Amino acid sequence: MTVKKHPTCDYLFVYGTLRRNSTSELCKLLKNHADFILGACYQGKLYLIDDYPGAVASNNPTDKVQGEVYFLHNPPFVLSQLDVYEECSFEFTQPTEFIREIKPVQLANGKTIPAWIYTYNFSTENLKLIASGDFLTIEQSTNL
Repeated sequence: MTVKKHPTCDYLFVYGTLRRNSTSELCKLLKNHADFILGACYQGKLYLIDDYPGAVASNNPTDKVQGEVYFLHNPPFVLSQLDVYEECSFEFTQPTEFIREIKPVQLANGKTIPAWIYTYNFSTENLKLIASGDFLTIEQSTNL
């Protein structure tokens, strides 16, 4: 029997409803089980899905998704809770709207680290691009 080893990472990059200034209930999970490290960005584009955003990778280095990095105290516990929140755990119909993967993110101090990120997994063709790359500016201006 072969046991599949899953990658491990203690850092999480969040860019939408899980950020500190968001009104999401799941922010409490991060507050209780993670340490805020720094603001950060991910090389990607940010789209408005509904009342939440979705990030997709971009080959253009000027495309930046703004967010925050957290150090997870107990990654398996926190990530299992977030997988349910993001509806990408194995209990949801595949393919899921989001997938969790490890990607490089650049901290505000210039250092690049690997971090878990939930990326949007569907077509962005009919979605509104958040040109600033910052969901909180949209959320505050439209009261989502």
